[in-house]
Amino acid sequence: MYKNNLLTNSVRLALVSGAMTAAFAAPAVFADEEDSVERIEVTGSRIKRTDMETSSPIHVMDAEQIKMSGFTNVEDILNQLPQLEAGENSFLSNGATGTSSLDLRGLGSNRTLVLINGRRMQAGSITSQDADINQIPAALIKRVEVMTGGAAAVYGADAVAGVVNFIMDKSFDGISINVGASGYQHDNDNGYIQGLMDEKGYDYPSGNTDIDGKTYNIDLTIGSEFSDGKGHAVAYAVWRRNDELLQGSRDYASCVLNAKQSECAGSSTTPLAHFDIYPVVNGNVDYDQNYWGYTDPNGNGFKPDDGYRYNYAPINHFMRPNERISFGSFINYEINDHARPYVELSFMQNRTAGQIAESGTFYDEEILMDYNNPLMTDLQKQQLQAEFNQTDADQFVAYIGKRNVEGGARANNLEHNSYRILTGIEGDINDNWTYDVSFNYSATSSSSVYINDLLSPKIAPRVGAVDTECVEEDGCLYYNVFEPDGVTAEQAEQLAGVGTQTGLVTQTIYNGYVTGDIGVTVPSASDAIAMVFGFERREQNYERISDTIYSEGQLLGQGGPNPSLFGEIDVNEVFTEVQIPVLDNLAFDLGARYSDYSTTGGDWTYKVGADYTLADNYMFRASFNRAVRAPNVNELFGSPVIQLWDGSDGCTTDDKGNTKYTAAQCANTGVTASQYGNLNPNDAGQYNEFSGGSPDLEPEEAETLTLGLVANPIDNLSFSIDYFNIEMENVIDYIGAERILDICAVSGESDFCSNVNRSPSGSLWLGKSGYVTNIIGNVSSRTWEGVDASASYLFELASGDLSFDLIGSYAMKKEIRPVVGKDEFNYDCAGTVNSDCFASPKWRHTLTAKYSADDWVLAAKWRYYGEIDYDGTADERLVEQGGIDAYNYFDLNGSYIFTDYMSVTAGVNNIFDKEPPMVGNTIASNANTVAGFYDTLGRFMHVSLNFKF
Repeated sequence: MYKNNLLTNSVRLALVSGAMTAAFAAPAVFADEEDSVERIEVTGSRIKRTDMETSSPIHVMDAEQIKMSGFTNVEDILNQLPQLEAGENSFLSNGATGTSSLDLRGLGSNRTLVLINGRRMQAGSITSQDADINQIPAALIKRVEVMTGGAAAVYGADAVAGVVNFIMDKSFDGISINVGASGYQHDNDNGYIQGLMDEKGYDYPSGNTDIDGKTYNIDLTIGSEFSDGKGHAVAYAVWRRNDELLQGSRDYASCVLNAKQSECAGSSTTPLAHFDIYPVVNGNVDYDQNYWGYTDPNGNGFKPDDGYRYNYAPINHFMRPNERISFGSFINYEINDHARPYVELSFMQNRTAGQIAESGTFYDEEILMDYNNPLMTDLQKQQLQAEFNQTDADQFVAYIGKRNVEGGARANNLEHNSYRILTGIEGDINDNWTYDVSFNYSATSSSSVYINDLLSPKIAPRVGAVDTECVEEDGCLYYNVFEPDGVTAEQAEQLAGVGTQTGLVTQTIYNGYVTGDIGVTVPSASDAIAMVFGFERREQNYERISDTIYSEGQLLGQGGPNPSLFGEIDVNEVFTEVQIPVLDNLAFDLGARYSDYSTTGGDWTYKVGADYTLADNYMFRASFNRAVRAPNVNELFGSPVIQLWDGSDGCTTDDKGNTKYTAAQCANTGVTASQYGNLNPNDAGQYNEFSGGSPDLEPEEAETLTLGLVANPIDNLSFSIDYFNIEMENVIDYIGAERILDICAVSGESDFCSNVNRSPSGSLWLGKSGYVTNIIGNVSSRTWEGVDASASYLFELASGDLSFDLIGSYAMKKEIRPVVGKDEFNYDCAGTVNSDCFASPKWRHTLTAKYSADDWVLAAKWRYYGEIDYDGTADERLVEQGGIDAYNYFDLNGSYIFTDYMSVTAGVNNIFDKEPPMVGNTIASNANTVAGFYDTLGRFMHVSLNFKF
C-alpha cells in the first residue's frame, strides 16, 4: 500500500469536501496499522491519490442533490450548474436531434468531454457528434464530477472546456425501487403577448393550467456480493415517459414574435396561397416587375399582400414527448490481488418526436406558367395581365407559398438504440504499481422518419406549370392553390412524402496504463514521485444513410438536401503523468499525450499543475493545459448543401419601408438599383446558405490557465475561488452567413462578396438559386475569462444540521474573433445576448439552505441569473428594456424516511411560477425564449417513492 502524510492529506480532504463538493459527503480516509492511506482516482488524473483534489478545480454533485432536484432527465439536473449553458434538450423541436448534451462554459457541446466512470461515451446519434446523456440512469448516479479546465492530456481530444464524469454506484447492495411522477403548472397571464394576439385575432390559453407535461418513471436497482464476497454485481432497469406539450399550451408561446417583439409575425406561407409573380418578356423573366399577393378569401381574384400571416406557433412542440427504457449492469470480481476483472454493460432505447407546423410549398421553386392555366380564375388572369401589360399569349413565373393545413403537422420521429460494452482487468503489479487494461465498444443505431412533408417534384405539374402534365383520368389531382379553400385533403395527400435516415455510429477503445510510485523521493518531501504510463487507440466509425427523398432534398419543409454521411477516424495515443511532491505541502502535476490521427496527423497536449497547502487551512492551486480538438466526422466529411440559416438580410425592406444598408452597400451584395427598396424579407427569419464540412480542416488549439484558493478559515466554513482563462486558436467554426453578408455590405471585399449569390430577383430565400456560401473552416479564435466560486457552512441546530452551500460563476470575458485579421468584427458575449451570443449572464449562482434531521431533509434553493445586455437593434423591445432583467427562481424540496424500507421525496421548483424571458425570433431557440436554459414551462412539481430492501 502507498504511504502518505496523514495530517496533510486529512487537511486536503477537509478543504475539498467543504469547498469543492458543497453537499457531497467525501468518503472517509482511514489509516491502517502501518499508517497507510487509501488512494482513489478522481477526474482529471489517472494517478490514484488520497483525496478528491487535483490542481484543477472540480465541482461535485452527489446523489442526494440529484434526487432532491426532482428531475429524471440528466441534462435538466446538470444545467442548473452555473458553469453550463443549454445544449440539446427536450425543449427543442425544429431541427432537434432527439439527444441531450452538455455545454461547459458555452464553448460548445463538442468541446465538453463526457465520461462514465472515467471512460468516454460515443457520439449520440447519426445527427449529433456529441455524447447523449440520455443513456445515463439518473437513479444510479453516485456523484457527478465536473472539471472545468482543459483535460486533453489525460483524456484526449474534446476536453477543451472540461470534463463531466458520471460516477455510477457500482457497490450498491440490496434492492431499490423508485417510482416517480412530475409535471408543470402555469398561470397564463402575460398581458403583453395576449394584447398582440388580440390585435391579430389569435386564440390563446388564459388562467391556470392543469398539471401538464407529465413525466412518469420507474427505476429498479439490484446489487449483491457473490462468490463469498470476491465479486459484486449491480443491475438496473429504468423506464421513463413524458407527455408532449405544444406551444399553444402557454400564452407567451402561442404566437411567434417578430424580430422586434412588436407583433405576432407568423409566416407568409399561409393556408391561403401567397404568390410572388414576375412577367416573362421576350423570353426572359423581368425581375424589375412583380406582384406580391394572395388568393382573396372574399372573392375569386388576387389580393395584394396586406401583412396577413399564418400563426404557426401553437402546433409546434414546446416539450417533445419521450419514452425511454434502459438497463445494464456493473460486475467486479477479484481473482486475487493481481487480477480483478470488471465488466460494464448498458443498453438504452429512446423514442421521441419533434413536431413543427404543417409543411408547405415555401416558395421553393420558380414555376413557369401561362394564362391557359386551368386552375386560375378569369379575374386572376385579368389582374395579372393588367399589372404586367400582357395578353393570353404571354407567360409569367411564380413562387408559391401555401401552407399544408390539409395534411397536418410535420414530425420527425426519432429513435436511438445505444449500447456499451466495457470489459477489462486491473490489479497490483507489486506493492507500489498497479495496472488497468480495458476494451470499450459502444454503438448507437438511429433512425429519423420525417412525415407529413410535401414533395417538391410533385408541385409544378399539379399547379398547371408549362410543359408539365397532370392527367386527372390517370388519378392525378390538381393542387388547387388559386382558390381559397380549394385544396382538399385528397389533393394534399398526393403531394405528401416520407423521408428516412438510418445509420450507426460506433466507437472502439483499447486502453491500458500502469500507475504507481517510482520509489524516489525528493529529500524535502515524505511522499514518493508517482507516475502513469499508458496507451490508447480509438476507432470511430460513422454512417448515416439517407433515402433518395432526403438526399435529393425533395421534402419542401427541410430547407435543402440531407445527404448520407460516411466517415472514419482512428487515433493512436501514448500518455504519461507525473506527480512530484516537493514538500509535504507542495506538489507538482505534469502530464503529456501524443496523438496521431488518421485524418490530421500528430499533435502534443500537456499539462502543468501545482497545489500548495498553507497552515493546514489554505490550499493554493494552479494549472496550465494545452488542449487540442481534432475535427470530427461531420466537420470533415459533411457534404456542403443548400440549407437554412436564421437571421435577416440587411438589404430587405421592413414594413416601415426601412432598409438596414444603403443602396451602395447592398450593391456590394448583388442588389441592383431597381431591386433596392423592393426586396421582401422572409417573415420566418430564414434564408438560404450553401454550407457543410471541409476535408482541409486542422485541429483547433487551446491553452487553459486556472489559479485558485481553497480555504477553511474557521470550523465548518470553507470556500474556494478559481480564476480561469481559456485561449483558443484555429477554431473550427462557420463565419456565419449573415456575418459574411454584413461584411460584404460594409467593406465590399471580394473574399466575402464572392460568397453572396443572389437569385435573379435579388432574393436569398425565394427558391434555391439565392444563397450565401458558408463552409466550415479554421476561421476564428476565442478568449474566455472568468471566476468560479463556492462556499459551504454547516452548524448544528436543534436535533439536526443546517448547511448553506453556494456555487457561482462570473464571466469576465467571452471574446469571439470570428474572422482572423478583422478585429472590427470582434465581439464579447459575456453578459450579452444577440443573434451571435447565447443569453448567458455574467454572474449566475445557486444557493442552497438545507436542514437535515434523523429521518427528514428539507432544502430551499435560490437560483439566480444576472441581467443580460442586448447588443443589437433588431429586437426593439429588448432595446427598450435594456436587455434581459435578472431572474430569481426559488425551489423547495424535501425527503422523509417512513421506515427502513420506504422514503418519499417531493418538491416544487420555481415556486412563484416565473416565466422565461421573451425574445424576438432572431434570438429565440424555441417558442419566443431561450428554451431549456431558463425555466421554460413554469412551476415544476415532483414526487417519488423509494422502496429499498
